[in-house]
Amino acid sequence: MNNRMVLAYKCVKITLLVFLCGLSAQAQSNFTSKTIGIGVVVADLERSLDFYVNGIGMVKTGNFTINEDFGKRSGLTNGVSVVVTILKLENSPDATDWKLMSFGSKASHPKPKKIQDDTGMQYITINVKALQPIIDRLTQMKVPFLGSTPTPLNDKAHFVFVQDPDGTFVELIGPLQ
Repeated sequence: MNNRMVLAYKCVKITLLVFLCGLSAQAQSNFTSKTIGIGVVVADLERSLDFYVNGIGMVKTGNFTINEDFGKRSGLTNGVSVVVTILKLENSPDATDWKLMSFGSKASHPKPKKIQDDTGMQYITINVKALQPIIDRLTQMKVPFLGSTPTPLNDKAHFVFVQDPDGTFVELIGPLQ
């Protein structure tokens, strides 16, 4: 292969790489936020708020109502109104919205015992600065811990596994102190 062919090959390779990177950037550029808002239907809103705010340590940042008309037109509900309460790990526009709502009924399926017991979203992961305060609050609330908790992951981090009142698994990861 002569020098011109090598140079041409390298140019084609670089052009292809730039093109592929451009496609990747275009695919990502369609989003206006780095976070995903997550809507969670719960059986008892007050019980879930107690778990997430007083146990886990999330903050309530607001609420909004989906009225009957919008619920039906949008396909969210069959015309039922619902109040959505927004929780976040911190009160920041960059924090994920954990949106709780209740229609006053229990789940139509049994509460899972392990993550493989059902399909769909099964667990969330929350990275924390210190696990012990959360462990203490959840213990005081009589929330059962799953497995051998806290489980060491490495020299610095531990893993704590619990379920919210409706069965969503919550894994907490961080140092004990």
